[in-house]
Amino acid sequence: MFTSNQVLETIEMIEKEHLDIRTVTMGISLLPCIRETAEKTAAEVYSRVMKRAEKLVPTAEELSREFGIPIVNKRVSVTPVSLVTAAFPDESGKVGQALDRAARELGIDFLGGYSALVHKGTADYEEKFLATIPEVLASTQRLCASVNVGSSRSGINMDAVGKMGEIVKETAALTAKDGGIGCCKLVVFCNAVEDNPFMAGAFHGVGERDAVINVGVSGPGVVQHALKFVPDADLTDAAEVIKRTAFKITRAGQLIAKEAAKRLNVPFGIVDLSLAPTPARGDSVAHILEELGLSVVGCHGTTAALAMLNDAVKKGGVMASSRVGGLSGAFIPVSEDSGMIESAERGGITIEKLEAMTCVCSVGLDMIALPGDTPATTISAIIADEAAIGMVNNKTTAVRVIPVPGKNVGDEVNFGGLLGRAPVMPVHGGDASRFIGRGGLIPAPIHSFKN
Repeated sequence: MFTSNQVLETIEMIEKEHLDIRTVTMGISLLPCIRETAEKTAAEVYSRVMKRAEKLVPTAEELSREFGIPIVNKRVSVTPVSLVTAAFPDESGKVGQALDRAARELGIDFLGGYSALVHKGTADYEEKFLATIPEVLASTQRLCASVNVGSSRSGINMDAVGKMGEIVKETAALTAKDGGIGCCKLVVFCNAVEDNPFMAGAFHGVGERDAVINVGVSGPGVVQHALKFVPDADLTDAAEVIKRTAFKITRAGQLIAKEAAKRLNVPFGIVDLSLAPTPARGDSVAHILEELGLSVVGCHGTTAALAMLNDAVKKGGVMASSRVGGLSGAFIPVSEDSGMIESAERGGITIEKLEAMTCVCSVGLDMIALPGDTPATTISAIIADEAAIGMVNNKTTAVRVIPVPGKNVGDEVNFGGLLGRAPVMPVHGGDASRFIGRGGLIPAPIHSFKN
């Protein structure tokens, strides 16, 4: 039972501190949809998503009204499409179009899973699938793509890393009139997780049930507000405040997740308790770090503060739910965080500092605008660096960068909505083309042998 004080506290968090359920995501297996042709498979995929997710949006809206908690996004993730279209990879776009049409007709915000898992090597059918990504992302609105190029167990597939730099550039070029927005729907992973409810990297794992409900909770503003009451606390006490706040946020997510699963007659999967910011004032991970005592995010001390924040969030969340999963931590997307945007505009944070921060936070280099003339090999090198951090540290890392066509350092690109706006950030001018051109596999670290 909730006490009257807890109810009032939750209302305060919702109304003044930007507490929300960032997403209710239904994962759906597409494996039963595989047929002998692309056309028949696409038709089955469309039918299955329409049937399974038919009540997702109205149910989420109903829960939001009943519990008074905003549910910002209603999403679907599916089996990596490269597995579904392995027999006809050149025609994978037909399945992508079917998925986008289903998302549009159901009112789903984003649908993730136009994905491939190539962390140890790229099969012939996956090579052909990867080649379809730019055109598919350019011709759809709600479909998201992801590619896993490395893992702590297998190493890093540098042939795929080299290819992904080219794919990012081509995707940007095909969506140039919208600032390269296609790249906002494409993420490159190391150690991708199968129960991530957040886009653009969500997909439904092959080891999952037929369908499942995963919920992503977010409350950077709630954490920042809580820290305002302990301005002189040492970092031990500050971590305790963050843990208690994360506990409360996660309990709200658990409540919505279990009720959504019950009403949709789909098993409850996990709660992802990531602190996912938005461009709105008062909903920033960067401002949490500044509340801890940094003059500006990106200065010396930022990585240590982020490490403490990420750990405290995880510790508080796992006490609130036995089904915590996904990415669960603190996100640092530049364009989607008002504090990050402000720091980047002033030159207070660089890509190199963001890379250092990814060693201790959830995910990686996220929603960063690059000059449009950034070479594909430089983008591949950025991906390789992040994959190495993930591989060695046994954590998920990712890259979602946008080489904005026609834009240079100091210019700005505005994607709108939750995708926000971003200043174009400088990239190191050194040339990594010989390194990327070597290809092959970077072997897994010695600690990968755990059997």
